[in-house]
Amino acid sequence: MLLAGMGTARAQAVTEQTMLVAKAASTVERLRADGNIQSIITEKLARARAVLVVPDLVKGGFILGAQYGTGILLARDSSGRWSGPAFYSVASGSIGLQIGLQDAETLYIIMTDGGLSAIMNNNMKLGADASVAVAVLGAGAEASTTTNTGADIYAFNNAAGLFGGASLQGSGILPRDTWNAAYYGGAPTPADILLAHRVDSAQADRLRDVLAR
Repeated sequence: MLLAGMGTARAQAVTEQTMLVAKAASTVERLRADGNIQSIITEKLARARAVLVVPDLVKGGFILGAQYGTGILLARDSSGRWSGPAFYSVASGSIGLQIGLQDAETLYIIMTDGGLSAIMNNNMKLGADASVAVAVLGAGAEASTTTNTGADIYAFNNAAGLFGGASLQGSGILPRDTWNAAYYGGAPTPADILLAHRVDSAQADRLRDVLAR
């Protein structure tokens, strides 16, 4: 009975949040292993103020387009210590000549306090509120790099699938308060997690290790 109870407790500990944290670590590992962007990701991460990892950013539609995913935001303090993960949603929509479906692993490397503040103040829209330099690679996507060295945020994608038509600009990034509450208990704010370090989880240790390599 004791062993059965322990097994039940372990099963209950595997939640959507814990699974996303594990997927985020694998996403960063895969992107860092890609020879096309490995060196630039390593260089940016060494100086990053924060990162937002979206393991599954789904984009698709027919005439009406939509893009959605759940991501994990971590901030780094002046000592180089990474915070616990805060959960965020990334979503946008558009109208235009477009068709298809694409699923992308996405890593946003946030270089400045301004970029981090834009996200934490709930007024972040990619392509509008911060200078975003993008490197895209994957099936059906044109590979590109940028020489913009003054961006607040750099986005790296590894996309699978096909999507033709207008780019979905102006993606909003908002905290998922219910996920943060489910993961930590109570009602921690993003500032509690990312800046004050009032809550944390050892489940994020692998993700932090991958970021620090």
